[in-house]
Amino acid sequence: VVAIYSSFMQRAYDQMIHDVCLQRLPVVFCLDRGGLVGDDGPTHHGTFDLSFSRMMPNIAVMAPKDENELQHMLKTALNLPGPSVIRYPRGAGLGVPMDSQLKLLPIGKGEVLRSGEDATLYAIGYPVQPCLDASDILLEKGVRVGVVNARFAKPLDRDFTLEVARLAPLLITVEENTGVGGFGDGVRETLEGAHIDV
Repeated sequence: VVAIYSSFMQRAYDQMIHDVCLQRLPVVFCLDRGGLVGDDGPTHHGTFDLSFSRMMPNIAVMAPKDENELQHMLKTALNLPGPSVIRYPRGAGLGVPMDSQLKLLPIGKGEVLRSGEDATLYAIGYPVQPCLDASDILLEKGVRVGVVNARFAKPLDRDFTLEVARLAPLLITVEENTGVGGFGDGVRETLEGAHIDV
C-alpha cells in the first residue's frame, strides 16, 4: 500500500506504469488530496489522477463517496490480483456511520442512490454528496434529479453504465478532475461504443 498525495504521484507516472501496472503487481495506491485542496494551493490540487491512472494498463481506479465506502474500497483493493488506485479528498470525512463488517465491492459497478425522471447526476468520489444536496434543492423546484455513485472510473461496468444512461433523458457526469481523460470521458466512450445517444 502506497499512501501519497495525488499531485506527488504525478512525479512517479513512469514508475506506476513500468514497475507496477505492466507487472500486474498487487500495489494499492492511496491518493490523498484527490480533487481541489483549498488553501494547499494549485500545485497540490489532485485534479489529474483520474485521467492519468485511467489510461494505465491493468489497473482499477476507485473513488469513495464517504469514509465508510473508503474502508470497503481498501478491502476490495487489497483483494485484487493486480494494481489499483483509491483517491480521496483532503480533510475530514462526512461523519457517516461506519460499518463494522468490511465487504468487497463489485468491480466496476456503482450504485443508484436516488432516481429522478428529469435528469441523472452520475458522480464519482467526493462530489456525490453535493449532488445529493443539489437533487434536494431541485426537488423543491419540481425538478426530479437522480444521483448515481459511480465508485469506479476504471473499469466501468458497461451494462451498469448503459442502465444509468436509460434512467433519464439527461445525464450529467460530475468529478473533481480535469475534463480530459477522466471519469466523464470514460462514460462518454462507453456510451458511444454502445451507440447510446443521451
